[in-house]
Amino acid sequence: MKFGAHVSIAGGIDKAPQRANDLGCECFQIFSRSPRGGKPPELRDELVKSFLDECSKYNIAEYYIHTPYYINLCSKKEDLRDSSIVIIKEELKRGSTLGVKYAMTHLGSSKDTGRKQAVKLIIESLKKVMNNSDFSTQLLLENTAGQGATVGDCFEELADILEGLREFDIGICIDTAHLFASGYDIRSKERFKETLKIISNTVGLENIKLFHGNDSKVGLGERKDRHEHIGKGKIGIDGFKNIIKDSTFDHINMIIETPPDKVGEDIKVLKKIRGK
Repeated sequence: MKFGAHVSIAGGIDKAPQRANDLGCECFQIFSRSPRGGKPPELRDELVKSFLDECSKYNIAEYYIHTPYYINLCSKKEDLRDSSIVIIKEELKRGSTLGVKYAMTHLGSSKDTGRKQAVKLIIESLKKVMNNSDFSTQLLLENTAGQGATVGDCFEELADILEGLREFDIGICIDTAHLFASGYDIRSKERFKETLKIISNTVGLENIKLFHGNDSKVGLGERKDRHEHIGKGKIGIDGFKNIIKDSTFDHINMIIETPPDKVGEDIKVLKKIRGK
């Protein structure tokens, strides 16, 4: 397992690899565009080359894209669903240009549709993303904390979505803070094994491709998305030890999305757990 962090692309996407290296990252994640909206920066040939050269310079072979926050694949507003589809396709195309391994996305809110209809709309929307497409970047669906009416807080729901998209190569990104806040305990070995069993029986362990490693400011099942530094939150060090020391996840990397003031320290903590 390699560790990395979400880093800024301020000043150009090719500035991200050095920022990642300065934090001690072995992999990294970026937004390839503003997560709040607007036109994405053009990926000119010279910029792509500079980005790839910087990745090579710092010996970082794996990096990822997070889609913007405003994605909603299950809104009852067709124009919002359509714009979300376009943006995800753009990000997969941009990722393929940059050699990105995974692009992960949130799914949206069922606030105005209801859960069953939301799952149906997500499947329909993602089919439009994937149909007649040839991306080298793989799409991952991220679990949520269950705040509000966000979809994807339980593995049964994510499994239903994957089943509806079984002809496509789509995986899962597990955010540990979201996992815990939505009611899955990983703090003790016993509870961790129970959670693994649930994952195995729903989305399948083979479909877990990436972790977002975040401690949680809120308690088990409180259904709020509040990231905390590793070992400083309600999950604690033991929860991360359970993941990192489990051979199931030896080749699955972990990206930190904790508050930016001590991200470098978080990476050091995770590396210490892993050992050399």
